[in-house]
Amino acid sequence: MTADDLDAQDDDRTAGTDEKLREHEVRTALLDLLAKVGTVTATQAASWLGYSSGLCSFHLRQLARHGYIEEAPHSGGRVRPWRLKQDTTAADGHVAERFGDLARGLEDESWQRWLTQRGEAPSEWRHEEAFSGVAYLTPEEMSAVADVIRRALAPYQDREQRPLVRPDGALPVALITRLFPLLPHAVGDGDQG
Repeated sequence: MTADDLDAQDDDRTAGTDEKLREHEVRTALLDLLAKVGTVTATQAASWLGYSSGLCSFHLRQLARHGYIEEAPHSGGRVRPWRLKQDTTAADGHVAERFGDLARGLEDESWQRWLTQRGEAPSEWRHEEAFSGVAYLTPEEMSAVADVIRRALAPYQDREQRPLVRPDGALPVALITRLFPLLPHAVGDGDQG
């Protein structure tokens, strides 16, 4: 038994309580990995991260228990793939807020890595597609726009779990969409004048 396994046992004693999930190096690495690759099993995570599959399995279950991740659809059997939780409206708003902050941090980190390393990418991959816009929407319309984007991406989602269906030359591409209302500036913000 390793020190990490003993640490996992200590965490297990508080699992299921209302206690906040404390930060842990393995859980942080697992969330980062899931943000990069989409879905992983404990065995895959162990291979990529260098931990035991038992330790990864334990921490994946802890992350799921606390609302950060969920089991990904699969065809049954012993293989248990995990993914970042698709519904960010967790029962505990604080968990959803912390997860959103973590996700945005990982997105920003990935973007910065892209900016510094894109010169090393093959020439056909040295560009990005970016757009932004402002639309006047109701809350219902904002949700509908998000649903349209999700449906547009749906045909490509199985490529995360089924590498053999990926076309030649396909690479993982970060797809980041943020829909939020633009609130007016508070008095005293902006130009002084």
